[in-house]
Amino acid sequence: MKRRKRKLSEKQRRIYRRRRVVVGVAALLVLALVVFCVYSLGRGIWSVGAMVTDDRPSISRSAIPDPISGTGVRDCSGEDLALELSVSSGTVEVGGSITFSAGIVYTGEKSCLVDGSDSSRVLTITSGSDQIWRSDACPADARMLLMASGDKDVQGMKWNTNRSGGECVKDSELPKVDAGTYVAQLSLRDHPEVVSQQVPFIVQ
Repeated sequence: MKRRKRKLSEKQRRIYRRRRVVVGVAALLVLALVVFCVYSLGRGIWSVGAMVTDDRPSISRSAIPDPISGTGVRDCSGEDLALELSVSSGTVEVGGSITFSAGIVYTGEKSCLVDGSDSSRVLTITSGSDQIWRSDACPADARMLLMASGDKDVQGMKWNTNRSGGECVKDSELPKVDAGTYVAQLSLRDHPEVVSQQVPFIVQ
């Protein structure tokens, strides 16, 4: 017995047609999405392969920032400084000690740094052309001074009436000098042209 085909109304036909259109559009969207994914994946694989084959990355010079110059305070030059030297007594006994007042005076215009240690602010004792003693015979820790307009740093520097050599030796092991007339003068190790006035005194 044959089954009768059900006749569809005009309204039902329109509904079926709409469904087919919707299904077709959805299929096209899915196909477009698949094509896009395959394309993107292919480009990604190609990019990775290109990076692997080139061991050295290509970096443009404009991408590298220029080094930033330091902003620290500058070191003092010889033109920024002057030295002063004085002593309270002009005589000292053989085997005794004498203390000098050693000053670094700032004469520049812009702030700067200078080492004010005894190995940089050098006290030298001489007798005629004979160099007797230097305060930098032994090393000393740096003592950095920030100098500005009107600054003056004064330190006491003691000499124990002995003779220093080319090597660092304990002060107690140095030989004592004889009686006589001696001269003291202050200088800067890094700027030997900067010197104080000469200060004569007597060991008696």
